[in-house]
Amino acid sequence: MKKILTSLLLIFSFYSYANIELPLLFSDNMVLQRNKPIPIWGWADANEKIEIRFNRQIIKTKADKNGKWEVNLKPETAGGPYSMSIQGKNPITLKDILVGEVWVCSGQSNMEFTVSQSMNAQQEMNDANYPMIRQFLVENDVATTPKQKLKGGKWAVCNTNTVGNFSAVGYFFAKKIYSELKIPIGIIHTSWGGTCVETWTSKEAFESSDEFKDMIANMPDIKTDAILEFQVKSILEKVEKIQGSKISMDNEGAFKNPDYDDISWPEMNAPGLWESQALGNLDGIVWMRKTFTISKDDANKEAFLELAKIDDIDITYINGKEVGTTNLYNLKRAYKIPTGVLQEGINTIAVRIIDNTGGGGIYGEASDLKLTTQNDVITLTGAWKYQVVDVLTSISPNSYPSLLFNAMVNPLIPYAIQGVLWYQGEANAGRAKQYKKAFPLMIADWRQKWNQGDFPFYFVQLSTFDEFGGNSNKGSKWAELREAQTYTLQTVPNTGMAVTIDVGDAKDIHPTNKQDVGKRLAAIALNNVYKKDVVFNGPTYKSMEIKDNQIILTFDNIGSGLMTPDKYGYIKGFEIAGTDKIFHYAKAFISNNKVIVYHDEIKNPVSVRYGWADDAGDCNLYNEEKFPASPFRTDDWKGITENEKYQF
Repeated sequence: MKKILTSLLLIFSFYSYANIELPLLFSDNMVLQRNKPIPIWGWADANEKIEIRFNRQIIKTKADKNGKWEVNLKPETAGGPYSMSIQGKNPITLKDILVGEVWVCSGQSNMEFTVSQSMNAQQEMNDANYPMIRQFLVENDVATTPKQKLKGGKWAVCNTNTVGNFSAVGYFFAKKIYSELKIPIGIIHTSWGGTCVETWTSKEAFESSDEFKDMIANMPDIKTDAILEFQVKSILEKVEKIQGSKISMDNEGAFKNPDYDDISWPEMNAPGLWESQALGNLDGIVWMRKTFTISKDDANKEAFLELAKIDDIDITYINGKEVGTTNLYNLKRAYKIPTGVLQEGINTIAVRIIDNTGGGGIYGEASDLKLTTQNDVITLTGAWKYQVVDVLTSISPNSYPSLLFNAMVNPLIPYAIQGVLWYQGEANAGRAKQYKKAFPLMIADWRQKWNQGDFPFYFVQLSTFDEFGGNSNKGSKWAELREAQTYTLQTVPNTGMAVTIDVGDAKDIHPTNKQDVGKRLAAIALNNVYKKDVVFNGPTYKSMEIKDNQIILTFDNIGSGLMTPDKYGYIKGFEIAGTDKIFHYAKAFISNNKVIVYHDEIKNPVSVRYGWADDAGDCNLYNEEKFPASPFRTDDWKGITENEKYQF
């Protein structure tokens, strides 16, 4: 009997291991890169013979002693659909394969932002019958060492039912490229909201960097379970110290009731994400409570409650009665309060918030946080009581460097690609000066790992967002990060930058106009990669000349000429300073494709800045082709992120 069991186990082990396995990237509906060698790889039994057939190509290989195999198909021109067969001890057939252009789309939440969340979403989805456009969506995952296989992911063919889950920036880029080239376009979407550039960079890159080698040398040899245990422990200790009590869900059923005693609960301000307040980087379940007063005339009558936006999910109660729930982080909460809920005198609102990842809490515009009754508008801004009842046990991708490179980039290599689209930087704004080294390091790292040359790497400059109220005189982290992105454009070959300060939202870090972002990235690719003679960027600062009390600025990339859409010709966004380094809003006008900047009270100007603020949305200098000028400064005075360094 023992011999029979042993034989069965050996047979089972042999056949389960012998089956050929492909990376998830290789599946039905995939898009392969045209005009380049096409790497195909996978796993099988040690020394197993394998044959690959694809569009008149037949290639044979053998797995190595570890069961890994890899071949390069010869370059193919655009076309399809084709089938691919891989034959070893088991056959695999892949169908509906296209050959065209493949772009990796990566970054944080503004790349993660989907078509279903974008401006005019329903219209865009209704008009999305593009079977030649396809997306491979990489499932979120972290790893402390480089992985060979993705946790999850699959190719989706673009249509009305699927496009809502496509990266909006990636889709609008692909749509524009397809309209010009009429060939298949594949986007490999690997992004994660709220992530820093260091988590997307490999350990080897840090080890070769003078800036980061000491940091990575202190990286502990730690597994994901240990990271999770340490992270949860530190969060629990921090929160329980703030609350003065243990985190528990035992009594939360009473938290919605108006007579619950919350006198000992700590407070946070709303609107405002709790990441920027005492709770910090917490994902979990938090109750928030606030009282307000209702007059006799408004008691027992209908009312309308607005709670701005809540990240991610809320269940909202007034006086113990549920009045609404929403499960999307970027939707404004608007709930009708029925007759009989509001009482004369003190009333209580209680909100149970579930934050799965990224930002958490009530956020948005203060004007959207209010209760409108028959006779009054009651503001709900300011201090709210809160209590954390649960901490979600997920590993933050920002806990240590390289976690996302290991899990969400390394398994994609060496899939043949044309280039990369990148939208990230918000999470690095506090270390903007160091981003001048961290971002180029990541680009070089990806290019070295892929071993496909200095492929195009096009990125989105940070949009306008008034996160900290930063400006020239008190400093702006966002302006410094934009400058670091411009520095990368100027110093790293084969890069491109889409300027987006004019299509942002000062009050929302996730502007919904992703159409223009995708089109501007596409313009760069159409000119640089696809050799279409088009203007693809806006004015960039070149030089300055001081003449009396004026500073005269010249620009590159002016296209058909400088212009402003302001009907009076007023250019906004310029500031000027003298030797005291104090900036004043300046007057500016266009003359002979130069910009003249001055201030009546500054007789000896020395520096000009343009769009140097978190919120640079009023800037209005363009070229005739309607591409906006990039923010800049003519000085090199010390910024507020000068000494900020990455630490894990």
